[in-house]
Amino acid sequence: MKRIEAVNDFVIKFANVNGTGSASANNMFAKSLFRMGLPISPKNIFPSNIQGLPTWYEVRVNEKGYLGRRGGVDMMVCMNPQSMAKDIQEVESGGYFFYDSSKPLDLRMMRSDIHFIGVPLKDLCQREYSDARQQQLFRNIIYVGALSALLDIEFEVLTGLVSDQFRGKEKLITPNVRALEIGYHYAAEHYQCPLGIRVERRDAVGDQILIDGNTAASLGAIYGGATVAAWYPITPSTSVVDGFDKYCKRLRIDPGSGSKNYAIVQAEDELAAIGMVIGASWNGARAFTATSGPGISLMSEFLGLAYFAEIPTVLIDVQRAGPSTGMPTRTQQSDVLACAYASHGDTKHVLLFPSTPRECFEMTAEAFDLAESLQTPVIMLTDLDLGMNDTMSPPLVWDDKREYQRGKVFNEEQLEAMSERFGRYLDVDGDGIPYRTYPGTHPTKGAFFTRGTSRDEYAVYTEDGDAYEKNMQRLLKKWDTAKNLVPMPEIIDASKGGGKVGVIHFGTSREATLEAVDTLAAEGIAIDTLRIKGFPFHKSVDAFIEQHDTVFVVDQNRDAQMRTLLVNECLVSPRDLISILNYNGTPISARKIREEIIAVLRGDNVRPIHKKKMAKESV
Repeated sequence: MKRIEAVNDFVIKFANVNGTGSASANNMFAKSLFRMGLPISPKNIFPSNIQGLPTWYEVRVNEKGYLGRRGGVDMMVCMNPQSMAKDIQEVESGGYFFYDSSKPLDLRMMRSDIHFIGVPLKDLCQREYSDARQQQLFRNIIYVGALSALLDIEFEVLTGLVSDQFRGKEKLITPNVRALEIGYHYAAEHYQCPLGIRVERRDAVGDQILIDGNTAASLGAIYGGATVAAWYPITPSTSVVDGFDKYCKRLRIDPGSGSKNYAIVQAEDELAAIGMVIGASWNGARAFTATSGPGISLMSEFLGLAYFAEIPTVLIDVQRAGPSTGMPTRTQQSDVLACAYASHGDTKHVLLFPSTPRECFEMTAEAFDLAESLQTPVIMLTDLDLGMNDTMSPPLVWDDKREYQRGKVFNEEQLEAMSERFGRYLDVDGDGIPYRTYPGTHPTKGAFFTRGTSRDEYAVYTEDGDAYEKNMQRLLKKWDTAKNLVPMPEIIDASKGGGKVGVIHFGTSREATLEAVDTLAAEGIAIDTLRIKGFPFHKSVDAFIEQHDTVFVVDQNRDAQMRTLLVNECLVSPRDLISILNYNGTPISARKIREEIIAVLRGDNVRPIHKKKMAKESV
């Protein structure tokens, strides 16, 4: 029988039951590879309940540094009888299926083209541990030990991870190390180790860290000067504010008095949360909220108020699969249009699209500068994949000398020197952005009504059509100003100016897109790429579309929302943009992107993506 042969280039997937303690064991496995200097990309695919349903943890190892989902599974570690039939079918031909052989495998599930590796985990646990809970927990550690032998993971790295996790708690260290040894020795005695897929130590990680996007965003909020967070808990954004609270306790404490220099309010609902953010921002604080799709729906009316009253407002949207409750623990990019045009009437909101934890950190900080410079809501759209999965990242760079861009704010001296009437909504500089004041800046000057109703340049209520139209046109002028303030697109000119094919992508589609394009380049197909990092779109987006005959747009949603936004805002024909869609709740794969591009460019003559990973005969 053939078997997959690969060193430092494979996908292993764990199939577990939610609530059985498998998360810490699987995390230990992933970190052991990272400590061996190997780039990894773990993806947690979990249900929306606490215990009992299937959960998966997919780890990609790739020493070249490709961190997106590849597509396909080379080795399945199945600890869940409920999902076993499906899990067996997911393994690539020539791959490996690891299971608990304490109970015989159903012969109807067998495949003749994959290798079955049985380890009697339950029996081994019962011999070693008398407590039922210990048997369940250490069963997970035993299979990690077995994988150490099968994949040639340095055993000392695993024991080092155990020691670090339970530092100073010898009573916990000893049984965990013992469980690793049980699994290691069983696999080494019963199977030819290592398997065809294995790892070797490399120095391909450098000083990079593992961090999730939500944690990075919470640090970015502090770095950006935020002192107020108002929120209502919702998956998968909750850990943004949890992280903000955690790090504020270290970074937002007055060194003299020890008092808190921040406020975190868990509101009664999403409407109250965004209302508090708007109020705090109006008063001069840097405030934000974090939510997901259902929260965006509820906050839309208040976002319209912030847009029309021109109040800086920062919102972090960690997207999940909708609509309605949808799939709360699955990833999508399906809030693009809801955020771009949130609220009734003519509104447009500034959007930021990070692709990495470092960009979550940087763009969150930048969101506060943009919101205050433009006096408008700024929404950063991440997703569950980026927000909740550990991702390799360069260290986050913190500059204590960073200055905040507070925008056009009159201080007391400027108001005192002003002889003319203060016009809150006057376009003084011709860029559409008026000047504002903080409440109480001057005892008699700079006051104005903040209202969501139509008003003139002096914030006086009016229903005069000309005044309303003038105000709306000024808001459009401000929108044009924003085009040069949001992050520029990232363009890779792979064809050196002569390409006819381009791919537009954004957010977490980045890694899979770039890998697919690299694979096609090796096959002689040069494709240029443009990554959208902000909305409104920079003029270079229009130019990119104009320069290419065929342009693909990668969207992780059903309705091609980014493509729709491009058609609306860039005034291009829908026929000029070809969608590549993924909306099953798991991150898009490089394989899918490559196959869909090939299907258009060459018909359906699709070649396999793995050129170097050849299935070889077992010896």
